[in-house]
Order: sequence, then structure tokens, then C-alpha cells
Amino acid sequence: MGEAAAFSGAVEVVRAGALDGIPHGFLGRRGGVSTGIVAGLNVGFGADDDLAAVKENRRLACEAVLPGGRLVSVHQVHSARCVTVHEPWDEGARPEADAVATDRPGLVLGIVTADCAPILLADKQAGVVAAAHAGWRGAHGGVAESAIAAMEALGAERERIVAAIGPAIAQESYEVGDDFRQNFSSADARFFAPGRPGHHQFDLEAYIAARLAKAGIAAVEPLGLDTYADENRFFSYRRATHRGEPNYGRQFSLIGLPLAA
Repeated sequence: MGEAAAFSGAVEVVRAGALDGIPHGFLGRRGGVSTGIVAGLNVGFGADDDLAAVKENRRLACEAVLPGGRLVSVHQVHSARCVTVHEPWDEGARPEADAVATDRPGLVLGIVTADCAPILLADKQAGVVAAAHAGWRGAHGGVAESAIAAMEALGAERERIVAAIGPAIAQESYEVGDDFRQNFSSADARFFAPGRPGHHQFDLEAYIAARLAKAGIAAVEPLGLDTYADENRFFSYRRATHRGEPNYGRQFSLIGLPLAA
């Protein structure tokens, strides 16, 4: 298994082998109508972008993954909370959460990231999917496990759930201080590589993959795509911060169930 990139119109969609047969996609900045420092497929309302451009980018992204689908997103707050959706809510009524699950065909679950890790999950047999936003706080707090539990409540079985971890900041790009390291136990030492004095390099993707594996799901596929290092493909909060840029774009990770024939 591994990433497969395809272009739907002008939009690049990266798909995971583990989720084959389920409409899904990890999208970066290629394609879209935004300009300036957020040029491309910026889908973040908080990126100081033209509102019409963001809405068009979101439409393009959804059409590239599940044509005719209805987008559902949440107000992400770096929590471990997962909500279940049966009917789309208004954009202004998005609940505060960092994961969302559904068993309803035609809904497109969307997670916005710009260095944090997006996780897409599916139980193909049960017809249940979920999407999660896992920064270090959410991952440490158990957002992946919350998504799995919400899927089980809809009839999924964790022994059938497969997951893919999309574009995120990679270990070589993710320098953290001793204060950050203290949030983790000695058992998590394998996720930290030595850095300059007083610093470490944190492997967010491997940490999430290990937690997913420990949860007992069927398969985990990390795509190994570094948002910080690959400027042509992805937006990155940390890269923008290091450059002193006033804002940064956000990218989408989407998953849904096919519309009924």
C-alpha cells in the first residue's frame, strides 16, 4: 500500500491504499482559486482569504472526492472529542470537536490541517467512516480512540477498521523543547530523536500510528508526507511562522460513503 496521487480537474487528490473502495482524499494546495500567500486550494476560513475563494475551493475539493456529496466539518479546537453526524449542520452551527463519524451515504467528512495530522478511518463492511484532526494535543488526549469508539457506536468493529494518516509535519521538521517532551511518558521516548541542546525532534505520525495500532484496528497506513518540507504541495503553519508570514493556508482531508444508486 502507499499514496496514490491523482488529479481531478485542477485539484490534486492523494489516496491511501488502505481505504481503497471508500471515497476519500488528502488534498494539499495544488489546484484551487486562492491567490497570494495562500495561493492554491486554501480551504481555511481563518486564513484571511477571500470568502468566495474559500467556498469555491471547498466545493472543488468535495467534488474531487465524492461528487454530489454534502460537506460536514467541525470547529476544531485541539480536543479529543468526536461527534456523530446524521444530517449536515449549518456552517455557523459547527460543533466544537476534532473528529466526526457517520454511517450516512453522501456526507463528506472534512478535517482542516496545516501541519497537524489528518486521520481518515473506515469500516467498509459496516459502512461507517470517520475523520480526525490530530495535533499533538489531540493525539495525546485520545482523539483517534474517540473516533474509533464513535464508529463502534454506529456498528463498526475495530478489528475491521482501517486508517490512513495524511500529510503532516514530519519528525525532521518538528523541533520541540524539553517542556514539550515532559508531556509524554518514558514509554514514548522512541518518538523523540535528539536535537540541538534542550530540544528534540518529535515524530507525530509514528506516535499516532502506534496509538491506532494499540487500539486494535485492522490496518494503519501512514503516508509519510511532510507538510513543512514540501511547499509546492502543502500549506504549513510552522513554515509560515518561521518565515514571519502574516497568515497560512489550510488543506482538506475528506472521506464519505457513496451516494445510493
